[in-house]
Amino acid sequence: QVQLVESGGGLVQAGGSLRLSCVVSGTIFSIKTMNWYRQAPGKQRELVARITSDPRTNYADSVKDRFTIFRNNVKNTVYLQMNSLKPEDTAVYYCNLQQSGIQYWGQGTQVTVSS
Repeated sequence: QVQLVESGGGLVQAGGSLRLSCVVSGTIFSIKTMNWYRQAPGKQRELVARITSDPRTNYADSVKDRFTIFRNNVKNTVYLQMNSLKPEDTAVYYCNLQQSGIQYWGQGTQVTVSS
């Protein structure tokens, strides 16, 4: 059974940093493309960052040069380092992977950035 467990969210002032972690089990983590999404109140869930198995990375324009996604295949963990946080980064952050056409999600971790 595929499971994703996020951690690392919290309350931070604008300009601060947080590092999110997502531990994955029940799949061959090293070959999976991993994604971080976020959903703010009243908004659709949006893709924030992606890392492939190569690894190659992609970012939403709104977080480029501020966020970094990276992975540790020994620990089966994907991370999202978030720097220079802004109030508009406030959201629930989810890690995600797809396997056999099924989307798997973690429970989410709340990030709140105060101005």
